[in-house]
Amino acid sequence: MAQVISTLFISADGVAEIDPDWHFPYFDENMGRAVGEDYDTSDVLLIGRETYDSFAGAWPDREAAGGEDAPFAKQLGDMRKVVVSRQPLEFSWRNSELVQGDLVDAVTTLKADAGIRGILIPGSISVVQQLLAAGLVDELRLLVHPVAARKGRRLFDDGAAPYHLNLMATEVFPTGVIRVIYSPTDSPAKVGYDEVKDHVPERQ
Repeated sequence: MAQVISTLFISADGVAEIDPDWHFPYFDENMGRAVGEDYDTSDVLLIGRETYDSFAGAWPDREAAGGEDAPFAKQLGDMRKVVVSRQPLEFSWRNSELVQGDLVDAVTTLKADAGIRGILIPGSISVVQQLLAAGLVDELRLLVHPVAARKGRRLFDDGAAPYHLNLMATEVFPTGVIRVIYSPTDSPAKVGYDEVKDHVPERQ
């Protein structure tokens, strides 16, 4: 079964809506490597309308320009891109298609497709939120910037129950960015103060 992986740039206070002013100062070769590793996990991109418009407005031109980022731009162009939009789209970027029907049903079908190795969701906060709620996200790959953005859309929206996460890997970059990879997991057993009071620091 294909893995669904969300990859996001995020601030220390949970804002995943990128502001170039706080994002680009921290983008170095380590972050570039991490991004490349994330994209190498998958052969399908699942993206929202805004992310598609942003990507399609930039990467085809970068591929055509033949600069240093052209190989990555070609990789993106060659990948199958499944776009989530409430409105019909006229696609200008090759290998792009619209999600047909309900998002959860469509992703469930994609995950079960034996011909798909992995499904990567870059950005696309609303898509990630819906799939987290449906239990369809297998990994959250976060590049946590050492900045409190203080404004912008956050990854985790208000809800009735918390999401519990299993820490799979961490890496600290010289810029202070922390790469964190989580997988959703079941809630731990309920514990109260009486069960943890033996761990309270002792006064000397």
